[in-house]
Amino acid sequence: MSKIPLFQALKKDGWIKPFLKKYRKTMAWALLLGFLTFFCGGALMFTSGFLISRSASLPENIMLVYVPIVLTRAFGIGRPTFHYVERLVSHNWVLKMTSQLRLKLYNTLEKDAIFFKRHYKVGDILGLLAEDINHIQNLYLRTIFPTIIAWLLSLFLIIGLGIFSWSFALLMCLVLLNILVVLPLWSVVATGAFQEKEKQWKNNLYSELTDNVLGVSDWIFSQRGQEYVALHEASQQKLLDVQEKLRRFNRRRDFLLQAIFGVITVLLVVWTSHQFTGNHGGSANWIAAFVLSVFPLVDAFSGLPAAFQETNNYTDSIKRLNNLPRIEEVNQVITISEPLNLDICNLSFAYETTNRFVLEHLDLHIQSGEKIAVLGRSGSGKSTLASLIRGDLKPNAGQITLAGVDTFLFGDAISDQIGVIQQEPYLFHTTVLNNIRIGNEEASVKEVWEVLERVGLKEMVEELPNQLNTMVDEAGLRFSGGERHRLALARILLKDTPIVLLDEPTVGLDPITEQALIDTFLEQLQDKTMIWVTHHLQGIEKMDRVIFIEDGQLEMSGTPCELAKSNTHYQKLKAIDEGK
Repeated sequence: MSKIPLFQALKKDGWIKPFLKKYRKTMAWALLLGFLTFFCGGALMFTSGFLISRSASLPENIMLVYVPIVLTRAFGIGRPTFHYVERLVSHNWVLKMTSQLRLKLYNTLEKDAIFFKRHYKVGDILGLLAEDINHIQNLYLRTIFPTIIAWLLSLFLIIGLGIFSWSFALLMCLVLLNILVVLPLWSVVATGAFQEKEKQWKNNLYSELTDNVLGVSDWIFSQRGQEYVALHEASQQKLLDVQEKLRRFNRRRDFLLQAIFGVITVLLVVWTSHQFTGNHGGSANWIAAFVLSVFPLVDAFSGLPAAFQETNNYTDSIKRLNNLPRIEEVNQVITISEPLNLDICNLSFAYETTNRFVLEHLDLHIQSGEKIAVLGRSGSGKSTLASLIRGDLKPNAGQITLAGVDTFLFGDAISDQIGVIQQEPYLFHTTVLNNIRIGNEEASVKEVWEVLERVGLKEMVEELPNQLNTMVDEAGLRFSGGERHRLALARILLKDTPIVLLDEPTVGLDPITEQALIDTFLEQLQDKTMIWVTHHLQGIEKMDRVIFIEDGQLEMSGTPCELAKSNTHYQKLKAIDEGK
């Protein structure tokens, strides 16, 4: 049993097991109610069978059937009642657990939000949020809960039969073990290879479809649409072949399962006919009672092999969740005072996946209120420097401090000091008002209109169908690139952070829109520290200082005017940027 992949995954699990302890009382109630549901079902048929047989044999006294009549009514009412309450309790338990799982997943990913696209594929995260969380939910509802209930019922049945005959109870124990242990294990082992192939083909199809749906226009323009369809149909057929093999196995297994229940029924008929022969009332009373009680109990056992078969999928989900980075929470409360200077001292940093330093022995002082542009080619380390300034990364050597405090120590509180406008600001599928209030949830409608006017979007928003209550299309497709950046700036202005970091916000914009956006940034952020990471020199002359990072080191630093007069490298960059 310990070699089953699910059990091995649960040994190292840090996502699922904590909730077993946290919600153990609710889980105990769910298991008890599930047991009582099947107990009442079996007891209802037992007393009904006895009552029918006893009544047919003309009882000498009505009191001989009165108790079974009452019990039949009680169990008849109890079964649906316990089943309904059990559904409420078990689903409430699972929903509380999965809601906490989603919250934990969000918090884990949020800690790595800056590098989200670098470390994760969108499909992987959608799989975690939807498929994997649902797998965990099904693990409890369809496997763990039914298995525990089935074992409790088996224990109760064996003890009950042992009161009459321990030899027959032992025989039934051996038969039930085939349902509780042999068939589930056989399902896991026999279908493991098929499920692995099914998973691989599904993943391949998903990757192909995702890539090609995103690039569907290229397929059309290249006139290769039919070629792709043929390729997809071939992959789809291989998946269907694997699924058909799984269905054939399931049919054979289910037939064997029903055959075992048939054997149990025959054994009960034979045993009761011998056990109760000569008893008062005749053996027929007990034959009907015992045999009929089997049928409602079939539901408690019949789903176990199929449920265990799915544990391979559950195992993958548990592993994916536990493979997410475990980032320690920073709970330290930090108080800082002005001036809010940024100091970078002998800073060196390298990512874990490479031995090469992205930044090495970097020294830089950024005065409070200073406007500084950080130039560099792609891969030079300027974006990494921005992440270190935000505290999203911790230096390998040296330090970077804000008002004397290491930036990585701030944790989430860094957002109160440093605001970021990225290359592609994201707009959520909610109202314009809610999108802007991300910067400050307590902001009034009047304050929102004020920042919209400051960023030059007031008239545009006033012309929308519902103005601030207009729904934003998914990913903000309603708005142009320049408008999305202005909405991101509105968030920053509402948040009113003293430092603003611009991470190449003008990439992809036309020159006129780019210059207008730069002018807006400079005008609205004139009283704040501004760090502009860019590889484009348009508007650079309005900055207080320009630095150039090359191969992780500071190659040049100075005012735009000074560099334009004396620095050959800067002069060449400026000429190239202006197309000269």
